[in-house]
Amino acid sequence: MDTMRTLLLTFWQRLLNDLGFRLPARQPFPLGEELQQSLEHLAARERRTQEEIMVDLLTCALAQRQAAEVNLRRWRELSPRERQVAALICLDLTNRQIAGRLMISPETVKTHVRHILEKFQVRSKLSLRLTLSDWDFSEWGELNPN
Repeated sequence: MDTMRTLLLTFWQRLLNDLGFRLPARQPFPLGEELQQSLEHLAARERRTQEEIMVDLLTCALAQRQAAEVNLRRWRELSPRERQVAALICLDLTNRQIAGRLMISPETVKTHVRHILEKFQVRSKLSLRLTLSDWDFSEWGELNPN
């Protein structure tokens, strides 16, 4: 366990150093036994060091966090009607179904879809669904706009 603490401390100090932070040395956070075992298992299975696994996991987590923040910012840039249309797209409704649900023309839906895709910088409704696949839009399906 002391080896892992030292490894974590070295890892975090190097990461903070690379990010330009100069913090006094602190004790690393305690690594639970289950997490420790998972880390050891991954390292053994992939034939890599535990530090390499930690760096990859942290890099992945940071990238996911940044993507989530970008998606939330883009969502907030949508108009209320565009949010409705985007949510219904993510619930896999067709343009005609969305038009009927919101009592707007299919052409208006197409316009909203085009603006949504531009704001999210994706090329298709499928790409939008994939981008927001971890969001829960179930309540939007239950809403009646009238």
